[in-house]
Amino acid sequence: MTMHSTPLEMSRRESAPSDGVVAVLGGTGKTGRRVTQRLHDLGVPVRAVSRSTTPRFEWEDESTWGPVLEGAAAVYVAYAPDLAVPGAPEVVTRLAARARDAGVRRLVMLTGRGEEEAQRAERLVAEVFPGRTVVRAAFFAQNFSESFLLDPVRAGSLALPVDDVGEPFVDLEDVADVAVAALTDERHAGETYELTGPRLLTFADVVDEISAASGREVAFVPIGMEDFTAGLAAVGVPDVEVDLLRYLFTEVLDGRGAFVTDGVQRVLGRPARDVHEYAQREAAAWRAAS
Repeated sequence: MTMHSTPLEMSRRESAPSDGVVAVLGGTGKTGRRVTQRLHDLGVPVRAVSRSTTPRFEWEDESTWGPVLEGAAAVYVAYAPDLAVPGAPEVVTRLAARARDAGVRRLVMLTGRGEEEAQRAERLVAEVFPGRTVVRAAFFAQNFSESFLLDPVRAGSLALPVDDVGEPFVDLEDVADVAVAALTDERHAGETYELTGPRLLTFADVVDEISAASGREVAFVPIGMEDFTAGLAAVGVPDVEVDLLRYLFTEVLDGRGAFVTDGVQRVLGRPARDVHEYAQREAAAWRAAS
């Protein structure tokens, strides 16, 4: 399936769901806030929820799910902290079943490439919500500018337990564009879109792009896993997050995802954004004082 319009143009032409809101779970997260802003720009009613909103949404408190899903035509599902957490696929599946029973027509779930538990979640959700759309993303480029890699980059040295593994880093602007297209157009029902950037890069390559864009010297330093996790523990990173990062760098970023896909092109009718464009756009993030 190839489409040659932007999500904005498609939604205006096809008309986004007007008989109910789009519920965005984790509306303040990296993807959720981008999805929310795009839906607002399209004039689509949005219910962006989190622990601090009204209605409140918490994955751990299923009593909060009903008010969030009530009257929703579509729902965007980004599970936090990660689908690799034990029991997460089952929790997301229960949410999908509740959404189906509440009359939700479109469910778009964010998952990760190369993550066995994420793919298990996809299968389980499909059993209770066959029309779900999967947005399966590569490693986010924005992890260097909005997440756990930002402070080390600002400090001038990024030490990670990876060497020359290639990864097709994906721009979250593309992920959000694809998610919005799926939330507002029923033609994406039942599809799985694997999203990557347009080329394979190592982490050192991305650091070079960041250095060039920001005008600041940043070094990439490969280190051993035990040194990496010991450093995380020393600065107070919770054990569950340490375990997730160990999983990421040993089982996900092991080369299994070292290939480019056409998911962005299939949905949006244009090439995926490149890391070079991302680094130029986000350069100010790395120039700021740490």
